[in-house]
Amino acid sequence: MLSKKTKYGIKALVYLAKQEDRIPVQISVISNTENISLKFLESILLTLRKNGILGSKKGKGGGYYLLKDPKDIPMTTVMRFLEGPIAMVPCVSLNFYEKCDDCPDENTCAVHNVMLKVRDKTLEILRNTTLADISN
Repeated sequence: MLSKKTKYGIKALVYLAKQEDRIPVQISVISNTENISLKFLESILLTLRKNGILGSKKGKGGGYYLLKDPKDIPMTTVMRFLEGPIAMVPCVSLNFYEKCDDCPDENTCAVHNVMLKVRDKTLEILRNTTLADISN
């Protein structure tokens, strides 16, 4: 299940992607428009800024803005920064792999095999979807 953090992060990014000329937007404007708690949104946008998706400007006319063109921001990147692993179980994760304690053989594990398929299809969709795709 998608966390609220990721859902709200995507909503905020879509809002910023729709802004012309990447003008900084105050966090309170995004919070009010997208109906997201201001404190929660601050944490989310800070994570995205620290990971190079957003920039911020302080003072008058300040706020958050996209550092890259929306077509250059794949959803895999957003998901990994906000959600962590994309895979539903750690034994099929590409970036966060962990062997399951209760599984003697991944190759014959039914759960492992079906989750590989789920991971691959999910990655295919997220890799081929950019912020620009969902902002239009």
